[in-house]
Amino acid sequence: MPSYYVWFAAAVLLVIAEMASGTFYLLMVALGLAAGGLGALGGLGSTGQTLLAAAVAVVGIILLRRTHFGRMRRRNARADPGVNLDIGQELDVPGWDANRCARVPYRGADWNVELAEGGAAEPGRFRIVEIRGSTLIVAPR
Repeated sequence: MPSYYVWFAAAVLLVIAEMASGTFYLLMVALGLAAGGLGALGGLGSTGQTLLAAAVAVVGIILLRRTHFGRMRRRNARADPGVNLDIGQELDVPGWDANRCARVPYRGADWNVELAEGGAAEPGRFRIVEIRGSTLIVAPR
């Protein structure tokens, strides 16, 4: 079996694995393997094929890291509705103390509530924007 079959078969397997993982890094390695296969078709020796595959994969990964697809996104879990389903929910605050804090019933329990920066400390309906420990941070809706 010609060596380019092995290179292209490995590239196809990595593309399939890429579809399952959802990152683009395996795709860059698959491009490197495809380049190794093209090198085999072009008549390079096994060392040349391997070096070409490695070089293309490394360059692809470096270029990927420079795009927004390759950057790790750090999210604040305290304010992410994908992490905590209470973010975005609304509640009624009957009144605030001098520290812009209150204690209100929410989902069958009493919670400490703190007003977010910039909000007016007036009674009313508020939206949860963050959760710090057992304290709900709210903003006017």
